[in-house]
Amino acid sequence: MNPAKAGWLNKVPEVTLAFWVIKILSTTVGETGADFLAVDAGFGAGWTSIGMALLLGGALFLQMRKTVYSPWIYWLTVVLVSIVGTQITDIMTDMLDISLYVSTAVFSVLLAVNFLIWFTVENNLSIREINTPRRELFYWSTVLCTFALGTAAGDLATEAMGLGFTLGAVIFGALIAATLLAWRLGANVVLTFWIAYILTRPFGASLGDLLTQAKTYGGLGMGAAWTSAIFLTVIVLLVAVAQISLVNRKTAIE
Repeated sequence: MNPAKAGWLNKVPEVTLAFWVIKILSTTVGETGADFLAVDAGFGAGWTSIGMALLLGGALFLQMRKTVYSPWIYWLTVVLVSIVGTQITDIMTDMLDISLYVSTAVFSVLLAVNFLIWFTVENNLSIREINTPRRELFYWSTVLCTFALGTAAGDLATEAMGLGFTLGAVIFGALIAATLLAWRLGANVVLTFWIAYILTRPFGASLGDLLTQAKTYGGLGMGAAWTSAIFLTVIVLLVAVAQISLVNRKTAIE
């Protein structure tokens, strides 16, 4: 039986302004949260990666068991994917001494292959139809690739290429704005969505570094703990509003 005909509804939220705000905040938390756990809290990259991977596994289990979109489970999974994606890149760079040029290229290829397989199998890359287990698996594997790629690309631009955190955030923000303009002018909806989705990761990473890094390194010196706490609080509030709104809509229908 086709799961889409057995009660599954789209498992991804509508793409609204709130969606993009939470997405960018989540990407920033992925950068700052990973740094806080690995450095400030003293867990190190290895233990942080293991712990976050286990939590992500649990969140994905809950997400996959649902047949409808649940805001708190979905965004919890996104935040954890963001942290894990950051850790994957950080381990490759810091522990395995892999060049950011190489990791950016590798994740670009992995993302392209993931899209190719997804489209070949499903003939569709739209997030408006994530209504079967297989499509959802494709979706989350793609999301993980975008976070890992975004971290590598963001670090490549701001650190390896020497653009700095402020200029990096401005450049990636401008690219997002250009993608929005292209969409407004009639560019393909699915294509522009995924381009913007990919770009929000390096934008969020650059923003996170700008806020947390010491002023001597070109940052604002807020620190990973404060930045993560503030952004997580805003995420929780926005997701709570989404959850309450969803419950109210269901109640009104019933």
